[in-house]
Amino acid sequence: MKRISGDLLHRFVFGLCLCLSLFCTSGTAQTSPPNQFELNDSHFHLTNYVQEGTDIHDFLKIMGTKVGRVALFGIPLQQQWSYQNSGDIAPTYYLQTDSPLYYYSFTDANIAMAYRSLSKEDQARFEPMITGFNPTDMYAADRALDKILDFAGEVGLVVIIHSDMDVPFPKEGAPPAYLDQMKALLRRHPNTTIIWAHTGLGRVVRPIKDHAANLALILSDPAFKHVYFDISWDEVAKYIVATPESTQVSADLINRFPDRFLFGTDEVAPSSQQSYLKVFYQYEPLWKLLSPEASEKVRKGNFAHLFDEARPKVRTWEDSHPRGK
Repeated sequence: MKRISGDLLHRFVFGLCLCLSLFCTSGTAQTSPPNQFELNDSHFHLTNYVQEGTDIHDFLKIMGTKVGRVALFGIPLQQQWSYQNSGDIAPTYYLQTDSPLYYYSFTDANIAMAYRSLSKEDQARFEPMITGFNPTDMYAADRALDKILDFAGEVGLVVIIHSDMDVPFPKEGAPPAYLDQMKALLRRHPNTTIIWAHTGLGRVVRPIKDHAANLALILSDPAFKHVYFDISWDEVAKYIVATPESTQVSADLINRFPDRFLFGTDEVAPSSQQSYLKVFYQYEPLWKLLSPEASEKVRKGNFAHLFDEARPKVRTWEDSHPRGK
């Protein structure tokens, strides 16, 4: 197996979407919610960096009649509270302290228990995710990442990968530091549905001048027909709607490839619908520039297509691999 550099691995927060396969015993794929919903959310964290969050039943009320379906994450990282660093101030976010984060694998069990507490009808509105393992561990990731992606393709699971395309504050004119490595990884797994989170951007990994052009090269290449992008996170929205020009460039790209982008909030444990949907409303300038078809697909349709297509594949795999055998 071709090895992946440690630099690239250190930028993965890796999640496999199991399309309800761990928790739903029904062999019948659920239908999409009615069209009165305005959006589906491809990227949501129920808990925060100290494993606290919104009760899932309260979150259903927050979703209300606005949000139909949600890809449900925990947070795989736990923020350490070091008295030496922050004294009596207990940090709940990684920017509030210089103390390290560590992987917290119980987050998946926490999400599973929350999901299983719902009625079957309410479960159909969620796609629970596995995130709680350390992809920077060379045993866990470098030797297994390709096998994990192969397994996801075999089963039919949807994969979401966080990986910054570039280093913070790159030199002017320098190519994105990790783009070629990421493309090589994606190219090796043509049978796995992969969503690249945040279009490869980060908090301090800003869009380069040719970011849209780099995305267009991927989207127009048949070797990457299995690759999609989410536009989740207020930091990404900030870049996209920064100027009328940046919004137009983004809209032109999405209108050109309307089947390949998904909206997500990337919100963490919101307490109200207003805070939960702030990113959706932040994108208002973008929605106005999209064609009606592209807007519907990015907000709802592409989510439904990917996860509805995955469910029967997962059911078929489960039926051919009964538990205990």
